Amino acid sequence: MITVSVNNERKECSHEQPLSLLLSQWNFDAEKVAIAVNEDFVPRSQYEHYCLEDGDKVDVLAPVQGG
Repeated sequence: MITVSVNNERKECSHEQPLSLLLSQWNFDAEKVAIAVNEDFVPRSQYEHYCLEDGDKVDVLAPVQGG
């Protein structure tokens, strides 16, 4: 198990689980959010293959509507 920060909240997860599965477990809709890991955006096309490392800082950003 590894420990990561998701929107400043500590989470434990398996190193082998891809980002797409983790987002689902954390109740995020991968189609409606943007992800930055350690301040670098991860393309949605890589979510299925991208695995986190211990200590990674994950920012899950949802679009904001307004005007």
